[in-house]
Amino acid sequence: MASDFGVPQNRRRAFFVGFKNGTRFEFPQATVKQHITAEQAISDLPDYSVADGENYPLSGSSNYQQQMRQNSTGLFNHQITVHNDKTKEIIALVPDGGNYKNLPEHLRQTRNVNIAWTRLNSQKPSFTIDTGHRHHFHYEFNRVPTVRESARIQSFPDDFIFLGTKTSQYKQVGNAVPPMLAKTIALKIREYL
Repeated sequence: MASDFGVPQNRRRAFFVGFKNGTRFEFPQATVKQHITAEQAISDLPDYSVADGENYPLSGSSNYQQQMRQNSTGLFNHQITVHNDKTKEIIALVPDGGNYKNLPEHLRQTRNVNIAWTRLNSQKPSFTIDTGHRHHFHYEFNRVPTVRESARIQSFPDDFIFLGTKTSQYKQVGNAVPPMLAKTIALKIREYL
């Protein structure tokens, strides 16, 4: 799991490593004992949009937040998706770590809701960040995570700026191998070269 390597996300990825000379590759062992939670990853990011490059309005409190901010000159890719009032009311019914099953039966039948209607659990690593951005919700705020929040959960440092449309930015984040996981595997491969 990516969470075993310092990524605040329970993401499974398959990696195939081969060597020409038949060397038997040993994948790296977990690098952390205590997983990073969604709250530790993104609680320093505000519940309002911030223009690209502005200063962080809140202080980073966790080691992970400080690490993600380390080389950044400002906050980027943190534009909030504005939901209509009805959608916000429905999202509000899903508790921290909950999902569509927490909605009243009449809403489950009348809305196009399914397993994708999930709220991050503040006290656990996130579920897998995917390329969509419409049906997974912030653990505290009644909205979807911003591109920056999703990128943080994927372990992209804040100085990595995503370009293109908002949809394209979410796809870039969701399709990526978490950088912290990729680095760990790359360093292990380097030992064999």
